[in-house]
Amino acid sequence: MAKSITVLIADDHGVVREGLRAMLEREGFQVVAEASTGREAIEQVSAHNPQVVLLDIRMPDLDGLQALAAIKEAHPHTAVIMLTSHTYPAYLARAVAYGAAGFLSKEVDPAKIPATVRAAAEGNHLLDRELLQMALATAVADYPTPQTTAEFTPTPDDLLTEAERRVLRLIGQGLDNTAIAQSLHLSPNTIKTHVRHIFEKLHVSDRTQAALWAVRHGFA
Repeated sequence: MAKSITVLIADDHGVVREGLRAMLEREGFQVVAEASTGREAIEQVSAHNPQVVLLDIRMPDLDGLQALAAIKEAHPHTAVIMLTSHTYPAYLARAVAYGAAGFLSKEVDPAKIPATVRAAAEGNHLLDRELLQMALATAVADYPTPQTTAEFTPTPDDLLTEAERRVLRLIGQGLDNTAIAQSLHLSPNTIKTHVRHIFEKLHVSDRTQAALWAVRHGFA
């Protein structure tokens, strides 16, 4: 499965990029490009369209959060994991508001990195439920919904079926597919299909962003 996952690494330290590339390629991921500045990260994402971006939060030219916002605006289906040495709550909330799937500490056990990248590619939660709820609450309070050029702001009733709305509500509570299946008395495969349709209809890449959408619309 990992061989089909394409990754872009954006960090201003060459040794970090080299180490991440070696680790991911050893696990079968395809590292399609690297970037050393925020602006270069934006350009490389447009050029290579990776499934997952590992993006340092502190970057020259444009910082990682500015680059994140630009990447997600142009490529909403690209999953972005923020790399950081410090997971400050304010950074976490701002990153989630701007479109991040989650965080990856530079102090993390390297053996956990491939699983995290794979989870992001598959749209799974990268944050535990408590951390997710804190980030969502802060993101909604401090970072309003971006303005849309559409004539109206779509609601869950406009976009989703009744079954999809039930699944979205539980995604917003931080439940994984197994827990949702148990709660709704449906098969995991059925839940997986609903989740895929939700992502497509909301134009999001992962569960964190689907949960943010749900909370912003009073649906979680």
